[in-house]
Amino acid sequence: IALTLLIIYEGHYGGLLVGTLDTMLDSTSKVAPFRILHQTPDSQVYWSIACGGTKEEISQHWEWLEKNIMRTLSVFDSSDDITSFVQGKIRGLIAEEGKVSCVQEDDPEKFREALLRFEKWFDLPQKEKLVTYYSCSYWRGRVPCQGWLYLSTNFLSFYSYLLGSEVKLVISWNEIWRLEKTSNVILTESIHVLANGEDHFFSMFLHLNETFLIMEQLADYSIKRLFDKETFQEEPSLSDPLQITKRGLETHARNEQFRAFFRLPKEENLLEVYESFLWVPFSHFNTLGKICLSESYLCFASQDGSQCHVIIPMREVIGVEKPDRSSRALIVCVRGKRALRFSEVRDFERLANAIRRRCGMTASPQHSASTELKEKMKEQSWNIHFSEYGRGTSMFCTKKTRDLIVRGVPEALRGELWMLFSGAVNDMATNPGYYSELVDQSLGTSTLATDEIERDLHRSLPEHPAFQSDTGISALRRVLTAYAYRNPKIGYCQAMNILTSVLLLYAKEEEAFWLLVAVCERMLPDYFNRRIIGALVDQAVFEELIRMHLTQLTEHMTDLTFFSSVSLSWFLTLFISVLPIESAVNVVDCFFYDGIKAILQLGLAVLDYNMEGLISSHDDAEAVTILNKFFDNVTNKDSPLPQTVQQNSVGNNDKASSISKVDISDLIKEAYEKYGDMKSEEVESMRKRNKLYVIQTLEDTTKQNVVSCSSPNFHIKFSASQLDELYVLFKRQHFLSCYWMMNSPVLLHHDPSLAYLEQYQLGFHQFSLLFSLLEPWSLCSGKDALFLWAFRLLDENQDGLINFKEFCCALDILYSGTFTNKLKFLFKLHQPPGNDPEEESLYRAVARVTSLLLRMEEVGRRLQEPTSPQKSSTSPIQAALEGALPDGEASSTPEISSDTPNTPITLEAGSIPQEVEWSFAFEQILASLLNEPVLVRFFERPVDIQARLDHAKSAQLKAKTNK
Repeated sequence: IALTLLIIYEGHYGGLLVGTLDTMLDSTSKVAPFRILHQTPDSQVYWSIACGGTKEEISQHWEWLEKNIMRTLSVFDSSDDITSFVQGKIRGLIAEEGKVSCVQEDDPEKFREALLRFEKWFDLPQKEKLVTYYSCSYWRGRVPCQGWLYLSTNFLSFYSYLLGSEVKLVISWNEIWRLEKTSNVILTESIHVLANGEDHFFSMFLHLNETFLIMEQLADYSIKRLFDKETFQEEPSLSDPLQITKRGLETHARNEQFRAFFRLPKEENLLEVYESFLWVPFSHFNTLGKICLSESYLCFASQDGSQCHVIIPMREVIGVEKPDRSSRALIVCVRGKRALRFSEVRDFERLANAIRRRCGMTASPQHSASTELKEKMKEQSWNIHFSEYGRGTSMFCTKKTRDLIVRGVPEALRGELWMLFSGAVNDMATNPGYYSELVDQSLGTSTLATDEIERDLHRSLPEHPAFQSDTGISALRRVLTAYAYRNPKIGYCQAMNILTSVLLLYAKEEEAFWLLVAVCERMLPDYFNRRIIGALVDQAVFEELIRMHLTQLTEHMTDLTFFSSVSLSWFLTLFISVLPIESAVNVVDCFFYDGIKAILQLGLAVLDYNMEGLISSHDDAEAVTILNKFFDNVTNKDSPLPQTVQQNSVGNNDKASSISKVDISDLIKEAYEKYGDMKSEEVESMRKRNKLYVIQTLEDTTKQNVVSCSSPNFHIKFSASQLDELYVLFKRQHFLSCYWMMNSPVLLHHDPSLAYLEQYQLGFHQFSLLFSLLEPWSLCSGKDALFLWAFRLLDENQDGLINFKEFCCALDILYSGTFTNKLKFLFKLHQPPGNDPEEESLYRAVARVTSLLLRMEEVGRRLQEPTSPQKSSTSPIQAALEGALPDGEASSTPEISSDTPNTPITLEAGSIPQEVEWSFAFEQILASLLNEPVLVRFFERPVDIQARLDHAKSAQLKAKTNK
């Protein structure tokens, strides 16, 4: 029967210790001592089927398996089919149980208690939103600390208190470099977190996968809030940080996985899932899988996703029938006289009603095929495939489909299949007339993007006849300009012109536009922008795959960054920039079918093919030469393109002619045979894991550049560590504003493509919060006004934001500036905006008046103390002002010593003797001011009341408009 009952009791030291802690703290994190495992014959892999706390409980599970599972296994012929069925059935049961347990976990009273503990233990800001919490173990070396893991919008926090020992850990999501599930000899399953150079391990989760999913989502969104806020704001369940929930994060992750697998538009969300069997007519058997229903699509995928999957747009459905109630079957009829039969569908009547509600909403687009047949053999194979598996959006995609793709798509069918496999056909069908509107709106516009497009138009495949006339150039211009108008965040990047040129060779102009949308926004996210974060992430994935599959190359070249740099163009242009065009289009075929996985596989195959030469190379330049020669000798013997299109570098290179030719079909076939086992889900998981590291590396570079360009401007330099700490505080203040003030100027103006110094800036509210923690006026009562004046002074361009350099300059003056600079700084705080021609005169006048008033105070104090001895030295304040006045303006009054040192002294509370009370009369102040005409003119300057009123009205109107 291929099921084996193994009773496993966890009795080692770690199990006993953790069990003791569980009894004291929480029972939900206990590791089940009894488990049922499934093993396929001739396999060393065991799958966990059930677990129990006692032998009686595990025996009940076994009886249920005998009654409900083992009877069904007799219908399967192979042990692999049995394994797939058992895995799918158990996962389905776990999913159903998860729905119930999720409701039980949402206990308001328990969550409220956890929230109170969270607020008490970590003392985080009041607006910090707790998303969920788990009982787990945090490992300090080989010793586990049982406690509680709290996941909030900004932080990962852990707390443990046992036998007088307290462990408290708080990590900001945006400080995490790596997040992954790991296992080793001590920890069978754990979550590894790398942050600030330290490794942290958490284990003993009852729902480890669920916990990791939530952590992965929160870490990912901490990055999106800074680098992709438009996409973040478009997600209703996550747009408001204070409303983020565990269920919302899980739903979003499920929707992302659903859209990525079936290549659906970003508007589609997974609404319902039904387990069922689908009759596969070309194989004559029922395959177990799941029906995934969204608003506009009905999709099916077999249990492991690789056997077959099918996508049915609701616009193609013309009817739903229920022929056999006993077998809970449904027949979905689609255009083209085709029908798909689903059986054993739970709630099949509900599914039928849901399909009926959604079908017939839009008309089906009629795709026109090419008229000329160039490759009859390939087309005949595809026509046979169409007759068996269907054609168009509801075609079955199977292993045979992939085999045909690897052999190369016929020229006449390339545009149609690219549109189908990329999902662009659905985008175009749901947005009729959109491209024409964009072309009309963008016509005649002049931007930086349009200037760059115009410059690169004639550099795009200049050897191809299609781009040697104005017809092809004009089509390329319209597609690129329309896309730059649609997505100004991306605008235009140089690699886009090469890619779009190839798309226009095989697709109509509007189709090429939607293919470009699919590539830039869905299949290669974050590739085409200034920081090319997406491409860098895939380079990191590529390095990881090289270490896994090409160990011989890894041993020879320990530094794999060379391959990242040399392969960047492979990823950005899908090998179009390095391969002859007739060979590159075959790579594009595979990319539109398998996504980035196809590019990664081919990259590994290229390195593997050149392994011997790369290992024997002496430097990077020689390795680059080897790869370039290889690409020049890749051919496509089946290509129908004319010889004028072929790249002539091979024929003109005598050295290249001696190198053996490599056919692109053979190279792609080898890539799939050697490296095709990797799954798309694994690639996406690697992408997410490496994205954190790439982002943090870029952020570290940003920090170094900002600090280096800021430090030379200080009077007394901060130390390197102090500047680093100050930058972290500054960035964190910006980061938190993105969570709690979604409409703040900081978030609205944040743009990672800006210069390093402008990427992180603070608005007044954020500035005042941070400045209050750092400024030295601890006894000042008018802080709010001073903060406002300081902010206005630092904001030289008056955009309501200040950068790190400006912030540090203010602190530098207050921390280490001379008395003169501090006095001038405080004086400028009270100045109106703009350059006043009398500013220097005003400053000097204030200094003289201040000096005169303090001398009056000195005289008055001596009159009050007639018995005190004569003083031969000045007061600290007088000495400071004496040094502050410019040369030639010091008073010659006898009371002030002429040899007073010009020493900068900071005014601090307590520097004036407290036992003597002193004051100035208004008449004394007035008399002092009247001695300075500059001050008199300043205070008597007339104010244009009408101008101020007009300005106030205008500002008020703008404020109302912006709300």
